[in-house]
Amino acid sequence: MENSDIVEMLELTVRLMELHEGDAFKIRAFQTAAFNLDKATGDFTQLPVADLIKLPGVGKSVAGKIRDFIDTGHLTELDDLLARTPAGVLAMFRIKGIGVKKIGTLWRELGIDTLDALRQAAESGQIATLKGFGGTIQEKILASLDFLDSLTGKVRLDKADQLAHRLHDQLTAHFDRVEISGQVRRRSPEVDTILFLVESGDPSSTGLTINTLPGLTQNPVLSSPFAWRGQHEGFDVNVEIVTYPRETFDNQLFLHSATEAHLRQTGTDNKTLLEAALTATDGRDAAIYARAGLPYIVPEMRENDFAFRWANHHQTDELVTWDDLRGTLHNHSIWSDGKNTIAEMAAYTRELGLDYFGIADHSPTASYANGLDAERVRQQHAEIDALNAQYGPDFRIFKGIESDILGDGSLDYDTDTLALFDYVVASIHQTLDMTQDKAMTRLLRAIENPYTT
Repeated sequence: MENSDIVEMLELTVRLMELHEGDAFKIRAFQTAAFNLDKATGDFTQLPVADLIKLPGVGKSVAGKIRDFIDTGHLTELDDLLARTPAGVLAMFRIKGIGVKKIGTLWRELGIDTLDALRQAAESGQIATLKGFGGTIQEKILASLDFLDSLTGKVRLDKADQLAHRLHDQLTAHFDRVEISGQVRRRSPEVDTILFLVESGDPSSTGLTINTLPGLTQNPVLSSPFAWRGQHEGFDVNVEIVTYPRETFDNQLFLHSATEAHLRQTGTDNKTLLEAALTATDGRDAAIYARAGLPYIVPEMRENDFAFRWANHHQTDELVTWDDLRGTLHNHSIWSDGKNTIAEMAAYTRELGLDYFGIADHSPTASYANGLDAERVRQQHAEIDALNAQYGPDFRIFKGIESDILGDGSLDYDTDTLALFDYVVASIHQTLDMTQDKAMTRLLRAIENPYTT
């Protein structure tokens, strides 16, 4: 169990207590603990109650519940709330534009307890008639439902990466060679299938071995002796593990790492990449491209034929890599809602081999995130000046800010304060409900501000 699991548990408990109109003081206690623990550093999952109480925002009662959850994987209050809440109502938490109170209204007044029922009520105009909703919110609900439908069975690359590397570690304990392929190897932003290739001379035993791994559930209908297909607990994404012998492993790794559109590309001798991959005795990626008479394309660009048009005018070494990154600019510290001090962040940035980083904490309008007023800005800049003097010319901390764009498009500092920063990130965090024309006017005024970077 990790810190994030505790925070997610507390946040879900808060939302469900609000949904069921629970005790306001208890809700506040859980909210405070969740907010502070989300910013906490270090592993607190191993702490006893006596030490959990010492963490900011964690009272004795909540500390005991956290410890119980860590030890048992359950929280009595949460289990009770979940038992009283239809699964469809829980799914409504994912809908943008409606908070917990509105979800409660939809559930209690219209009896909506599934996403399908929510769509039907919105499409019929029923939601717009509810007090506090109206046509705009109804349209937002429909747009959010459409967006969720488009994501069904998909996860973001970062989530897919986590699961892929966890499973890779488990598989390598049983097989001589395991490679991540498919969408994850291509670094697709959204992933619907996490694909592995495993080397095995005995496919019949491969599936039996995979079924011993924790969290995996096989779909026997979709599986075959050479391909295990199923899902992993807690992830709305397919998992596919395909077995190949050593002789064709490299060829198949290449084939599974490119789309059909990419493989159809024809080289100098009219041989497609697909044909080259199937007939190559050297199945490594570079050798297959050479066999087809085509320039080498990195896996991240193997989605279509655009990469080949790009390669007509560019070289692979022109692509941006980690080594090209010199610094990072949008960072929050403990001065606002970050988790680390500026000194800690600077030290880590230097360990990464970067030359600079910038602090862009929240501005005063973001009071919920401990935004900095003008006086605290000057105090922070004094700290940055001291650190820069310590580091010398080889590393620099830039003085930035994430300044709120107010309703009229102005920024939430006076010009004297804005002039103190090396750069200004202009962001909108409030007053989001406006017409497109008004929003555009607001954004253009912020962009035209001479202090906006």
